[in-house]
Amino acid sequence: MTMKRRTFLQGAATGAMISVAVGAGLLSPRLVLAAWPKGAFQAKSVGEALQDLLGSDQTTASDAITVKAPDIAENGAVVPVTISTTLPDVESISIVAEKNATPLTSSFILGKTTEGFISTRIKMGKTSNVIGVVKAGGKLYSAAKEVKVTIGGCGG
Repeated sequence: MTMKRRTFLQGAATGAMISVAVGAGLLSPRLVLAAWPKGAFQAKSVGEALQDLLGSDQTTASDAITVKAPDIAENGAVVPVTISTTLPDVESISIVAEKNATPLTSSFILGKTTEGFISTRIKMGKTSNVIGVVKAGGKLYSAAKEVKVTIGGCGG
């Protein structure tokens, strides 16, 4: 019974400390999300999104990047996409759905020792190219795959 009481008291003390920190404004989602590239996710074109996110819209096609996605997505609201690369020094991987109203679907900043691999689900409004953009060694590389959407995911 003593261990359960001790565990309860430790949890209560930790909860109280976190509550005080939140109340004092020391912990807030604003601080965590401060680097969120809002403009890139609101951009209306691929070039504008890449320029705002990565500082350039010039990419080099690369066979070292693999875009794995279905040929036909039966539901555009949940399209599984996997981007992998063998490029060295990968800094980030971004996914762009070319004909979406807002093309940038996701962007991942990777650590120095992280493998160049991401897997997620994106939303697509209509048939278009899904482009994987990899920033490696300060340069931008890309690969694309066309995905046909039968049921629109972005209100279509």
